[in-house]
Amino acid sequence: MAHIVILGAGIGGMPMAYEMKEAARPGDTVTVISDSPHFHFVPSNPWVAVNWRKRKDIEIEIEPALGRKGIKAITQAAKRVHPDQNKVELLDGTMVDYDYLVIATGPKLAFDEVPGLGPDGHTQSICHVSHAETAQVNWDKFVADPGPIVVGAVQGASCFGPAYEFAFIMETDLRKRKIRDKVPMTFVTSEPYIGHLGLGGVGDSKGLLEAAMRDRHIKWICNAKTNKIENGKMYVTEHDDLGNPKREHELPFKHAMMLPAFKGVDALFGIEGLVNPRGMVNIDEHQRNPKYHNIFSVGVCVAIPPVEATPIPCGTPKTGYMIESMVTATAHNIREMLDGKEPTHKATWNTVCLADFGDTGAAFVALPQIPPRNVSWFGEGKWVHLAKVAFEKYFLRKMQKGTSEPYYEKMVMDMLGIVKLRDKK
Repeated sequence: MAHIVILGAGIGGMPMAYEMKEAARPGDTVTVISDSPHFHFVPSNPWVAVNWRKRKDIEIEIEPALGRKGIKAITQAAKRVHPDQNKVELLDGTMVDYDYLVIATGPKLAFDEVPGLGPDGHTQSICHVSHAETAQVNWDKFVADPGPIVVGAVQGASCFGPAYEFAFIMETDLRKRKIRDKVPMTFVTSEPYIGHLGLGGVGDSKGLLEAAMRDRHIKWICNAKTNKIENGKMYVTEHDDLGNPKREHELPFKHAMMLPAFKGVDALFGIEGLVNPRGMVNIDEHQRNPKYHNIFSVGVCVAIPPVEATPIPCGTPKTGYMIESMVTATAHNIREMLDGKEPTHKATWNTVCLADFGDTGAAFVALPQIPPRNVSWFGEGKWVHLAKVAFEKYFLRKMQKGTSEPYYEKMVMDMLGIVKLRDKK
């Protein structure tokens, strides 16, 4: 019988464990290796950062949750993957053998690529719940003595949605506190235009997001390269459409959050054939590594080229629905290999996103993610905020229960129903 190891217990790793357990044969063993004993619902981090949620509200213990389904959990970080030996080395030196490995680690946050970036520098982060907790402490101090805010994403970033979310969530919180008039806000992004999202735009994302920012008096700088960050000041070079420097900005701030670029985790970095130069996992159309055919990968750690060339580098995001389709394809493909067949399943790589704005929100559907598309839709309204609140509770409940049902699929179908209704009008 086979031992299937899943490296990572996040948005990709936990569903992967449940779907793999269901797809595996009765005698096969599924083990999850995680650097944390808890699963965190990362999309809720912006709420934690303004004290609308507590950490305990968005996390579950993985060991009992996985154990209920007969899945073993090892809550220790991996030191190194040894693909030539079919082993994962843990921090304490223990070796875990595998027949199949699914890499779902998520990324390493490349704060080091911009001087002064990140929680150890001069800006906040919402990429991890621990960072969001730190940001919340800083937020409490900030609202007692407000001033300018700078928020956005640096060059090479790929996950732009949370930057927009956090900008609007902070703006909503400031209005609720009746101190919005004391806080100039600037959105700084490597995107060539507002609403690009690393996807070349979706529907009228440019117009809608620009209008939302104007309505909320948020200024923006696009094609921006963040050069360095000092205490209370950010140095940014704005570029033209050809990538030539256009204007230098020195932006003062009392509170700042800039999303970093991503790269691969240390346990994988530099393994020839397994990862690209940035440490992201190389896969084929079946989520399988081209060199090591018993290794698959899902989620943010997968190597995907940019959708298009931009003056300042922008990565391609991986949304929840896309990750879910990767997970389902991978589970079916490993089962086919267990049965002595070649893998045939492919992820849909469609994109859907709910972006909360605090009291309203925006949603987009891109089918497929890379243009030209069959569906390219972007909408907004209070329903998005309510949908994301409901989906947070739904997802956490499903992770706690250990079900392998498609978490995002129903949401996507409901949203496509909205698109059809719009098209009929």
